[in-house]
Amino acid sequence: MITYEQLWAADPTAWRAAGAAWHGADAVIGARCAELDSTTAALRTRWSGPAGGAARRRVTELRDRVDGSRLAFVAVDQVLAELGAELARARAMLEAAVAAADRMRVLVDRRGGVTVDPALARPDGPTLAGARRVAGQIRAALDVATAADRTAARELSALTTAAAQGWVAHPTGSRPPAGADPAGVRRWWDGLTPAERRWLIRHETALVGSLDGVPVRARDQANRLLLAEERARLDQRRAAALAERPIRYGRLARVDGLLAGLDAIEARLTHDGGPRAYLLGLSAAGDGRAIVSVGDPDRAANVLTYVPGMTSDLPSVAGELDRAYRVAARCAELGPAERTAAVLWLDYDAPDFIGEASRASQAHDAGPALHRFQEGLRATHEGPPAHQTVLGHSYGSLVVGATARDHGLAADSLVFVGSPGVGVDRATDLHMPAGEVWSSTAGNDVIRLAGPRQLLRVAVLGPPLLALTEPDDQLWFGRDPTAAEFGARVFGGAPRGHVGYWEPGNPALDGMARVVLGAR
Repeated sequence: MITYEQLWAADPTAWRAAGAAWHGADAVIGARCAELDSTTAALRTRWSGPAGGAARRRVTELRDRVDGSRLAFVAVDQVLAELGAELARARAMLEAAVAAADRMRVLVDRRGGVTVDPALARPDGPTLAGARRVAGQIRAALDVATAADRTAARELSALTTAAAQGWVAHPTGSRPPAGADPAGVRRWWDGLTPAERRWLIRHETALVGSLDGVPVRARDQANRLLLAEERARLDQRRAAALAERPIRYGRLARVDGLLAGLDAIEARLTHDGGPRAYLLGLSAAGDGRAIVSVGDPDRAANVLTYVPGMTSDLPSVAGELDRAYRVAARCAELGPAERTAAVLWLDYDAPDFIGEASRASQAHDAGPALHRFQEGLRATHEGPPAHQTVLGHSYGSLVVGATARDHGLAADSLVFVGSPGVGVDRATDLHMPAGEVWSSTAGNDVIRLAGPRQLLRVAVLGPPLLALTEPDDQLWFGRDPTAAEFGARVFGGAPRGHVGYWEPGNPALDGMARVVLGAR
């Protein structure tokens, strides 16, 4: 059992730093493996015959064994980072308990013992109840720290055992196809040995990283390897673009934007504050796509899936990641006793222009993928089911609404923020539990003017006079979800425009966080 003194003296950031150091070793090993590849290629041209072939095979075998060990470094990073995050959560719970004790004239000694201030000759009932409450809060914090410590010890021991027994093994049998049922994928994954799973993560990276139903930690390991591969491919494209004459600066800017997106993702993955980030999906094709979670959704009690709207793509991923992080951080402040994960789901082709955004086709195309992703979160979650919330902003709210309407969503709550309509006129058409559809639109959000009659006014009166008109309940994609007739539960926010919902101090941010925490 972790003691009060141990937890008070614990330094969660030190565990995060230790994990980052292990992850840094992975990059060093990757560079050395690349050098071995060059050496082997040189042997092929300079040393032929049976002896040369045997030497190349031996070098390749050693290289593969060294390369396979890279997963261990990522796995250690995962364990230590999660330990640090849980210790930080336990410390926050402990500090909240001590602060409450100070307010109630309840004393906490160096070992965590709780007594009533002796200066109170006759403590009243509320004071005694407060002392019991503080004692319970301290025990809960120590329980969180103890559970995290035991989990980390068990997982590190398992990694040591695996390294001694054989790290990778080539799996036999077929692989699930793209778009497979997540529950079936989970059964397939559970049927593999740990060594077979590690082989697949290393050698079939794109498959493992994209399959809904594969546990989060495995997907994260695979996609971190894929991130390095995508960066290398983009670096090659950039070099080719620079070598062209004349230089096509549009093509160069496109590649630079994708590289900037990878930089933003890597910055979040290596961020040493707050919950660890997990990379659950990545592609640099087209405008680019990414799925990144702040916190481990497989172990969180509350999980948010955030679907962004128009112009969202890999080059703009930094801002979207920040919004997901802000909800997770606010949840940690409002509910420190519960683990929360916030997932940025940018796995669809979002509209780039207003003309595209006025059509529902891209939202419909995104439906099957979002449906599978949510099913995958259910399939891989450990312990009791999490409270799952799916939040759509702007065009992303149509993606969420159309998916819930046409395919169903494995979610307990839906949230629409700054919505142009969600594809239905009533909350009951979204197939959600009663009272679990929420909505918010700021009074000065321009999306309020996205109604059919407003478009006519733009054409006749011109944009300057549009601001003088009253908004319509009927928007591009159905009734405004904040309208009383729609039937959603509306929470307020400060008038900070179309993208100001996540700004610190905006009541809308608290509203989102409270829904994620299961507030009713």
